[in-house]
Amino acid sequence: MSDGVVGERRQLINVAYRLLGSLAEAEDAVQEAYARWYALPPSRRDEIALPGAWLTTVTGRICLDVLGSARARRERYVGAWLPDPLPGRAGRPHGPSGDPADQLVLDESVTMAFLVVLETMTPAERVAFVLHDVFRYPFAEVAGVLDRTPAACKQLAASARRRVRTGAPAPAGGQAETVRRVKEAWEAKDIAALVDLLDPAAVMTADGGGLAGAALRPVEGGPHIARYMAGIAEKAPGLELLERPVNGTPGLVARRAGTVLTVAAFDLAADGRVARIWVIRNPEKLRVWAGDGAPSPR
Repeated sequence: MSDGVVGERRQLINVAYRLLGSLAEAEDAVQEAYARWYALPPSRRDEIALPGAWLTTVTGRICLDVLGSARARRERYVGAWLPDPLPGRAGRPHGPSGDPADQLVLDESVTMAFLVVLETMTPAERVAFVLHDVFRYPFAEVAGVLDRTPAACKQLAASARRRVRTGAPAPAGGQAETVRRVKEAWEAKDIAALVDLLDPAAVMTADGGGLAGAALRPVEGGPHIARYMAGIAEKAPGLELLERPVNGTPGLVARRAGTVLTVAAFDLAADGRVARIWVIRNPEKLRVWAGDGAPSPR
């Protein structure tokens, strides 16, 4: 594998994760793109002036196909489907054969709030928006991925942008302090304190995937969420809560006997109270968190 082609893997993983919200699917898409590259005759590879652009186009097309089939698969998914949570070590420099999570750059385009909004888009909107607005690919290149005109791709990105404006929550400061106070109130089983920290219209969504216990429907309203959290605390002796970055923003990790069982991401309302909680308990989505109960030695 030439150095130029090797160097593209990090960018491709970053694109594919934002397009799919799944580390495993992103890795598979990138591996498939490389497989197609090496399936080309050497003479054909030599003709391609920009292998990175070729690999990005192929990765984008693979992701587009995956997004199309994912809708049907997620309809069969047990409970809510949430994107894979990323630990704080993501983005540290590693070699091409390293964990795909270590190749990811943590910025506002991978926050759980942003990824959840991306899930509301059509596959074509998501591809156009991520490639153009997040990664700054020109619409002429996006058109090659979507097999549409640049003008049509521009319209798709504009439609996606409207979804972001209406769906993305307002940024709020002080999240680390708010998450810390939620942790303390949860540990104390202090329902009144939790209610004070939660927006009255807060929503908690859990993803157990049928493999771990989780509410199958969103829990709505601050008081309901507070009682639900206190009930979990009662039933989970020995559970340890840790403050950890989740997708680049302050979150919580729950572990027992050193095993991470739950990762929670938060989003705040404009007044600083918690508006959204996303709880990931599906163990298949927590593999990258193995050994993350303490700061990573890497």
